[in-house]
Amino acid sequence: MYKHILIPIDGTVLSDSAMDKGLAFAREIGARVTVLMTTEPAPIVMMAMVQLTEQQNRYHQHAVDQAARHLGEALAKAKAAGVPCETVQVDHDHPYQAIIETAASRGCDLIAMASHGRRGISALVLGSETTKVLTHSTTPVLVYR
Repeated sequence: MYKHILIPIDGTVLSDSAMDKGLAFAREIGARVTVLMTTEPAPIVMMAMVQLTEQQNRYHQHAVDQAARHLGEALAKAKAAGVPCETVQVDHDHPYQAIIETAASRGCDLIAMASHGRRGISALVLGSETTKVLTHSTTPVLVYR
């Protein structure tokens, strides 16, 4: 059975629900979890409108602060559920690659994630991060709706 589950989150309600379900599953099977949140660079359109370096630094700091907040909440939920947990924040241009790479580098034997996240219109054009993980991962993926 699974011993180490990676749970990627993005701060959305659906992602939070998937995390709660993933933590409950981990508790039931006696697995530990790693909760991952990725931060992406500022969108190029935004960069064209403002001073590049200063705005990029502000955007990145805000993203890192938000990730820390969400990961702290995840850690508290895991602790309350009695599930061993560690958290990790990764900067990456492609969240699906960060998810796959983190699962491999941390020895996770399952990825449990939401069916879709906050990618909005770009998800329609480029495909969701979940779809990309399902397509490219060699680690089994459990998708929560």
